[in-house]
Amino acid sequence: MVTSEDREDRERSGGSGALLRLRDLLDLLDRGAPAEQFTPPPPAGATEHGGLSDADAAVLADATRIALRIRRTLSQHRRREAELAALFDTAGDLARLREPDAVLGAIVHRAKLLLGTDVTYLSLNDEEAGDTYMRVTDGSVSAAFQQVRLGMGEGLGGLVAETARPYSTGDYRDDQRFRHTTKIDTAVTEEGLRAILGVPLRLGTRVIGVLYAADRTARTFTPDEVALLSSLADHAAIAIDGARLLDETRTALVDLNEASRTIEAHSEAMRRAEDAHDRLTDLVLRGGDVTDVATAIGTVLQGGTLVHDAEGAELARVGTDAGPPSVEAVAASRAGGRAVSVHGTWVCAVLAGHELLGSIALTGRADLDDADRRLFERASLVTALLLLLRRSVAETEDRVRGELLGDLLTRAADPAGLSARALRLGVNLGRPHAVFVLHAGAVPRPRLLAAAARLAQARKGLAGLHHEDVVLVCPAEAPDAVRGPGTGSGAGTGTGPAAASLAGELGQVLAGPVTVGAAGPVTGPAEFADAYAEARRCRTALRTLGREGTGAALSDLGFLGVLLGDQTDLGGYVHQTLGPVLAYDAKRGTDLIRTLRAYFDTGTSQSRAAEALHVHVNTVVQRLERIGSLLGRDWQRPERALELQLALRIHRVSAPDVPDGKADGDRDGDPAGAPGPGDFAA
Repeated sequence: MVTSEDREDRERSGGSGALLRLRDLLDLLDRGAPAEQFTPPPPAGATEHGGLSDADAAVLADATRIALRIRRTLSQHRRREAELAALFDTAGDLARLREPDAVLGAIVHRAKLLLGTDVTYLSLNDEEAGDTYMRVTDGSVSAAFQQVRLGMGEGLGGLVAETARPYSTGDYRDDQRFRHTTKIDTAVTEEGLRAILGVPLRLGTRVIGVLYAADRTARTFTPDEVALLSSLADHAAIAIDGARLLDETRTALVDLNEASRTIEAHSEAMRRAEDAHDRLTDLVLRGGDVTDVATAIGTVLQGGTLVHDAEGAELARVGTDAGPPSVEAVAASRAGGRAVSVHGTWVCAVLAGHELLGSIALTGRADLDDADRRLFERASLVTALLLLLRRSVAETEDRVRGELLGDLLTRAADPAGLSARALRLGVNLGRPHAVFVLHAGAVPRPRLLAAAARLAQARKGLAGLHHEDVVLVCPAEAPDAVRGPGTGSGAGTGTGPAAASLAGELGQVLAGPVTVGAAGPVTGPAEFADAYAEARRCRTALRTLGREGTGAALSDLGFLGVLLGDQTDLGGYVHQTLGPVLAYDAKRGTDLIRTLRAYFDTGTSQSRAAEALHVHVNTVVQRLERIGSLLGRDWQRPERALELQLALRIHRVSAPDVPDGKADGDRDGDPAGAPGPGDFAA
C-alpha cells in the first residue's frame, strides 16, 4: 500500500504525479477495494497532490475507468469461481445421497443458498396425468402453494415444462406472457411471490421437471443467476435420475430376492409334496387301508381327516368328529378338479377319470396355503388309487361270494364242498343264518346290491344277485332257536324284526323304500334253497299287500303267511295269534277262549253269546274286556278278527272244546244263569 509519505518522497525525488495515481489504481485493484475508492483525478490546476496537467488528468481518468472494468471482471471471475465451487460441492453432496426424497430436498436447499432467494421449489412432470406437480419446497409457508398442480403451458412453470426453456419474471402477477389460472394465481398470491425464475430439469431431450427460485419482492433475475440455476438444474436432473435408477435397482433386488424366496419355497413345497406322495403311494402298495392313508394325510397336513365313499358312507375318520360330506362342496370340487373350502373345512373329490369314487375332507386347517392345498389334492389321487384297488378286490371277492351264494340257493354242489368254500371266505354255514330277499323300486339295483354287500361284509355274511333278486345271507340274531324254512320260526327267533330293521337301515342309506322278505334261521347248506324261496314269497306278498318299504317273515303275515308257507305250522300260527289268551287261561284256570269263540260264533253279539254260554251278559262284557287287554285294542278290526277266527277254528280242531253243559260260569257251584264272583274275576 502506497502511503502519503511515500508519495511525497517520490515527488521530492522528481517522480510524476500521474504515475503515482496509476500506482494507486493498481494497488486498489490488488487489494480488491470497493468501487467508490476508485476516484477520478483532481481537475487541472488544483493544488492537491501538486495538481496535474490536463493531459495527465485525461490519461488518469481513462486509467480509472479501465481499472473499474478490470475490477468488475475480477469480481465476476471470483463470483463465478465461488459459484462453480458451490456447484461442485452440490454435485458431491448429491452424489452421496441415495434416497430420492433426500436428493430433491438437497437440490432446492442448495438453490436457495446459491441464489439467496426467499423461496425455492421443484416440480416433477406426471406423464400419465399430463401435468407437473409440486414435489418439494424450501422457504414456503402456504399449504395451497405446496400442493398446486400445473397443466402443461399453464403459468410460468407449466410453460417451462412444456417448452424446456428457462423463463423468469420480475413480477408474476402483472406479467401477461404467461397463461394465468385462478388456481395458480391464488397459490402464488397466498405465498406472496413476485419475482420467479424457472429452469427445466432435463435428461437429454426429455424434461422431467422444473426448478424454481422466487422472491417476495419484485426484481429482475440476471443472466448469471439464470445460468447458475440452470447448471444446478442439470446436476439435479442427473442426481434425480441416478436416485430413481438406484431406487428401481433396489426394488428390482427386493423383487428378485422375493422371487428367489418364492422359488425356494416352491421347490421345498414340491419336494415335500413328492415325499408325501411317495409315502402315501408306498403305504398303499404295502397294503395299507383307508384309515392308514387318512392318518398319514392328517399327520402331513396337521389336521383331521374324513374319507367317504361315493354314497356318503364314512370309510375312515382320524382326529375329527363324524359328519356327512358336503354335497355342494364335493360337486364343486368335482367340477373344478381342485379342493374347495367350506366353512373352514377343505373338501376334495376323489375321482378316477370322470367317475366319483368318494371324497376326502381336511378339518382344522382353514388357512391351507397353495402348497399344502396341492399336497391335499395329491392325497386325493392316492386315495383314488386305494379305493380302486379296494374295489377291484371287492369285486373279485363279491364275484366269489356271489358264486357261492348262487350254489347255496340252487343246491348246485355237495354240502361239504359248499361249507368248505364258505369257511375260506370267513362264513360258517354251521351256524344259524337268516335269508333276506331285497327289493327297492326307486333305487338302481347296483346301488342296492352294493349296500347289501357292505352289510354282508360287516356281518360276515354273503350277498349277491340270484334270479334278478338281491339276496343277503347273515348270521341269525337268535342262533339258539333254529327251525327250518316254512316252520313259522320268524316270530320266535327275531327274523321278522330283523327284516324290519334291515328295511329301515337300507332305506335310510339309499334314501328310498326297501322291501325285505325274510326266512330262517337255517343251518347247513341244504336248507338255504328253501329259505330263499320262502323269503322271496314273503317279499312278493309284502309288495302285493302294499307294504313297500317294510320287512317281515311269512309268520308276520298271519294266515296269509301260513297259506304261502311250504310246511304249514298250524300250532305256531295259533300260538302267535291266540297265545296271550291261551297263556292266561292256562295260568288262571279260566276258559276265555270259549267265550271268544262264542262271541264270534254268534255274530259278535254279546247277548246271544251270554245265552250260548249260559251266563249273564255283564259277565260276557267283562270277559271281552279282559280279552281285549290281552290281545290289544285292535283285536276287533276286520283283518285281526279274521285272523282270530281262523286261529280259533284251528284250535278247536286240535283241542276239542269242553263237554256241552259245562259252562264257564259253572265254577264253584254258581248257577249257570247268574253272574257269580268267579265270572267277574275272569
